[in-house]
Order: sequence, then structure tokens, then C-alpha cells
Amino acid sequence: MRKNIYLNRSIDNSTVEATIVNLTTKHVEDFENQWVALLTQYKQEDKLWDLMVKLRMVSRYDNYEGYAVECENQTEGLLVIETTMHGSQITRGKRLVYIYYIATAPLNRKDIQNPPKLRGVGTNLLLFTRERSLELGYEGRVGLHALPGSEKFYDNRGMYDLEPDEDYDELVYFEYPVWRRRLQGG
Repeated sequence: MRKNIYLNRSIDNSTVEATIVNLTTKHVEDFENQWVALLTQYKQEDKLWDLMVKLRMVSRYDNYEGYAVECENQTEGLLVIETTMHGSQITRGKRLVYIYYIATAPLNRKDIQNPPKLRGVGTNLLLFTRERSLELGYEGRVGLHALPGSEKFYDNRGMYDLEPDEDYDELVYFEYPVWRRRLQGG
């Protein structure tokens, strides 16, 4: 799988092309060798996530999918989704794509580097997930439990805040409802 996207380079406000690709061992190694030290130094909430476990889930089970954003030979974002076992809390009885893990590289985070190296990684991954939901017949529905430091990001992307979930350590559950895309032209 390859999907071209466009990101914004903060230093000169230029547009740069990137690609969403299937998650591989190389991306997990980039996380472990390039991301973890900075995530730990800046006390990021996802510093202890085990991406190798997630890669094994993606490799072994058809209902898990993993993706990475590559730009100029660097891993700039990561995404792991589940596609068959989660239901919407907005529209009961309807399936959605559930985001298990979504992250942008440390230098793309304002609390580590301001301005960030690249902008738009997380937004593009959310858009990609909505498109994947459409492909699966889930009408763009996407859900996730947000780490506390990311709640504002999802609020700003128009996801519905459905309150803390006692079954998930009180993490706030966010969901996109049905996506009614505007028709072009006419």
C-alpha cells in the first residue's frame, strides 16, 4: 500500500511530499532507535509503547493494519488500526475503525520542537483512517481512546468527545461519526 500525502515544513512553510506505507520492521526500529530517547527525555505519554508487539499483531491477524508516514527516508508517523471488532458509540450496531496507536515523530511535536519539523502528519493519518473506514463500508466512522496530552488535538480535528471511559483507565473516548463528503462540482 502506498498513498502520497503532503505535509508542511515549518521552517520555510513549504509543502513536502510524503507517503503512507505499510508498517515494517524498519519503522519499528526507527521508533526504538530514533524516537524513544526523545520521547523519554521530554516525558511523552507514548514513550513506553512496544511497537514490535503491534507489528506482530499486524503480521498475524487480518483485522489489524499498520502504517507509517515516510518523508525523505525518515519515519515521521505511525498508525495501527483494528478493522472488525469495534462498534460505534454514536450509532449503536455500526462498526468503525479503531485506532490502537497513532503518533508523530518527536521533532514534529510542538512540546519537543517549536516550530515542529513537519506539520500535518497526525491530521493526514486521521484522514487516511477515515478513508479506510469508507473502504470497509463503515461510512467514515473512526474511534480511539486519547492519551491526556492529545485530547485537544482530537477536539480540534472535529472528533466527538464522548467522555472518559472507565473501562480504559479513564482515557477520553473520541469518535468520528458518519462522514458525509461534499460532492464536487454540480
